[in-house]
Amino acid sequence: MTLGWIIAASIAGGVLSAGAAAVALLVRLSWVPMLVSFAIGTLLGAAFLEVIPHAFEQGDAHVAAAAILGGILGFFLLEKLLLWRHSHEEHEPGHDHGRSGTMIVVGDTIHNFLDGVLIAAAFLQGTELGIITAVAIVAHEIPQEVGDFIILLNSGYSRARALALNVLSSCGTLIGGVLGYYALQVFVRWEPVLLGVVAASMIYVAVADLIPGLHRRPELRATVSQTVLIAAGITAIALVRVLLGAVH
Repeated sequence: MTLGWIIAASIAGGVLSAGAAAVALLVRLSWVPMLVSFAIGTLLGAAFLEVIPHAFEQGDAHVAAAAILGGILGFFLLEKLLLWRHSHEEHEPGHDHGRSGTMIVVGDTIHNFLDGVLIAAAFLQGTELGIITAVAIVAHEIPQEVGDFIILLNSGYSRARALALNVLSSCGTLIGGVLGYYALQVFVRWEPVLLGVVAASMIYVAVADLIPGLHRRPELRATVSQTVLIAAGITAIALVRVLLGAVH
């Protein structure tokens, strides 16, 4: 019965997250540059307001910090490999050959996997706690998933492919939930490290790949707009945290 609840909650979470990404299908491509700023805010907000504090709370802060540093180095090397792969291709303006998209999918898949483990842990403590946890996770994921979808569009992916990658990434929740049910103690022990890698992916994509693109428009009006949208993205994550705190 508990495993059934875990599977149902994991699938529901993936469907709702993918549905949130599908909403972005309605977004005009001309709006993508503005929404990239909002996505930067959601990435940094999620990393610094949610993921990193949780990683520090779950274990040795030094281990979590080392995982963040190692993750940033790892994503740097991954981007170098992707740059080498595309070095023979003519540069096409408007996107980055999918580099930031690739890294956001990797980081999001790990994040979804960990969400599944957390759902399993909650259901093993009780059905009510499991349901509350699943709802909280989905609520937290919605603004981030929309931001991820916009990043994929900005990386040159088609809308259909971006949606397919989001759906595929959401399968990590189900895998994490089932594996977490059978081997929860192992995954809990590694939770600070996994969270550190997730935070590293968010920070690296925002700072190394997306923010430099904003500097191509240095005029005052664009700078003000970008700053407001980044702040709006951070605020969206902060509001989700406040609302979830009120529910708890």
